[in-house]
Amino acid sequence: MADPSTYRPAPGAIPTSPGVYKFRDAHGRVIYVGKAKSLRPRLSSYFQDLAGLHPRTATMVTTAASVEWTVVATEVEALQLEYSWIKEFDPRFNVKYRDDKSYPELAVTLNEEYPRVQVMRGAHKKGVRYFGPYGHAWAIRETVDLLLRVFPVRTCSNGVFKRARQVGRPCLLGYIGKCAAPCVGKVSADEHRALAEDFCDFMAGRTGNYLRRLEQQMQEAAEEMEYEKAARLRDDIGALKRAMEKNAIVLADATDADLLAVAEDELEAAVQIFHVRGGRVRGQRGWVTDKVEDVDTAGLVEHALQQLYGGASPDERNESVPREVLVPALPDQVTPIREWLSGLRGSQVDLRIPQRGDKKDLMATVQRNAQQALALHKTKRASDLTTRSRALQEIADALELDSVPLRIECYDISHLQGEDVVASMVVFEDGLARKSEYRRFQIKGFEGQDDVRSMHEVIGRRFRRYLQEREQTGEWAVPEEEEAPGGARDEEGRPRRFAYPPQLLVVDGGQPQVAAAKRALDELGIDDVALCGLAKRLEEVWLPGEDDPVVLPRSSEGLYLLQRVRDEAHRFAISYQRNKRSKRLTAGELDSVPGLGETRRQALLKHFGSLKKLRAATVDELCAVPGIGRRTAETVAAALSSRTPAAPAVNTATGEIIEDGAEPAAEPVAAAPQTAPSQETP
Repeated sequence: MADPSTYRPAPGAIPTSPGVYKFRDAHGRVIYVGKAKSLRPRLSSYFQDLAGLHPRTATMVTTAASVEWTVVATEVEALQLEYSWIKEFDPRFNVKYRDDKSYPELAVTLNEEYPRVQVMRGAHKKGVRYFGPYGHAWAIRETVDLLLRVFPVRTCSNGVFKRARQVGRPCLLGYIGKCAAPCVGKVSADEHRALAEDFCDFMAGRTGNYLRRLEQQMQEAAEEMEYEKAARLRDDIGALKRAMEKNAIVLADATDADLLAVAEDELEAAVQIFHVRGGRVRGQRGWVTDKVEDVDTAGLVEHALQQLYGGASPDERNESVPREVLVPALPDQVTPIREWLSGLRGSQVDLRIPQRGDKKDLMATVQRNAQQALALHKTKRASDLTTRSRALQEIADALELDSVPLRIECYDISHLQGEDVVASMVVFEDGLARKSEYRRFQIKGFEGQDDVRSMHEVIGRRFRRYLQEREQTGEWAVPEEEEAPGGARDEEGRPRRFAYPPQLLVVDGGQPQVAAAKRALDELGIDDVALCGLAKRLEEVWLPGEDDPVVLPRSSEGLYLLQRVRDEAHRFAISYQRNKRSKRLTAGELDSVPGLGETRRQALLKHFGSLKKLRAATVDELCAVPGIGRRTAETVAAALSSRTPAAPAVNTATGEIIEDGAEPAAEPVAAAPQTAPSQETP
């Protein structure tokens, strides 16, 4: 580990001009590239006390052995140079987006004498027009098949084209009218190129003028009684409209825009881009990245814009950069980004956050796609047996365990302003969630925001039950025949809820929570269960009695698994806490209504869905509920309208205000988990 003070530049040596800087390691390799509006304050920030730096930044400056910089004239030049150096040096501490799949694109080879329409992947070639990318190659082929009736451009390979010229006979598409057959001279090279250019114009979104021209030609042919020609034009118009329907209409006007959304957690981020041309979604693509540097959403957006537009060739830039770029957060230095994009396009580019209307609605759709892409990426990562095995081994090595923890239990505490305190226990076996083993706890002995005391009580209750069940059976281990789905069972066939001890116990929190859990284990004489805590802010792993945390690498599969276990415990705890709060509010509002029993209370809540909707219901709407007469409906309406709604509650886990009938959004997890089976409270 290098000491940053050994290579810190002398005071006053760093200029205050805009520029780009590089950190190199002891072997001279570039490990980080950054840009700054003013180099002096930015570089000086790296050489402060390591305790004040973000852990990722501290790792970078202690890995580096030297720093150098290049002064440029403007921030736009700094942006361009930063992108070039990132591409050239591929620094390990920079955010690097990688495609989550290889996207196909529709390509028209205008660089050939007889342009060809085909599906292409990979790097762009000079002189080729690209449309997309698309989610699937079959979607491109369906669209092309519809358009070839109107634009019979060749789609055959060069070998097939050359052979047709030699034998003097076109291929099947030439016979059925889906190719103009330039191979046998049915059209000249110039006529065929004109067809290809019309095809490109249509795909680029300039559809209205072409359709109007065909409709006018159809009417003229009908007036001149050329009915066969008019019928052919009618069919051409129908084919074009069907091809247009392949792309969803999302905006009313002919909008050219790219919409970019980001979904992220502590370790990774997913970016989704929708390409809208002519008011229609013409393509979609996505990236995922490990967050190897300290970067927020605005920083991820800036890196994504560099990745998206920086690699375009000069011939493609005018088309690849649209008039509007809609993002979820503006970069910190938004003016140079706008100038850079405008320079690439050759005209003004509007970079902004959509605030209302159709564009905001479409941005929500892109955001959902980004969240699903991140969840899918995590699910694939978690489902791989080799990856899970490596994750468990990394945890065992980091915590110095005797064997890999095949069963991991994680605990989390949840409450709303100290009320309805609950806890969750989730179980992962062999790196996968075992939902039948999930448990939930009510904490009734006290109320208040004391997570440490709550954690001590929950761990104590769980392992007291484990000891009781072990004494009842006289077994120190569970027989193999009882290891069946649904858990072990006692002599009467009932499930033994806590029969399996974990190899690793994880608590959500830092030193205080770990100390409380350790104290509970010691009081029960349990010394064969490993214990650790995962602190959310910096993703540090804390061990009992240690003053310093265990810091796993950001790319560690072990850290990813611990984070996934912790997030699942958090989700399960919040869902139980919501359920308790809902029941408490229901009892407080409806129990005192005269003549309203449990059955009719449940019928009302089931019909309206929430107390908020129930309060707003009219007497006639209440009477529509089975079992509710007019007199009862009038009593319920009068009772609810006479009460002032309670002050909004605040979820201490997320900081959000929760209205009656609403639920706080749980933090993102690796995949959308199913609801765990209902368990009795121990």
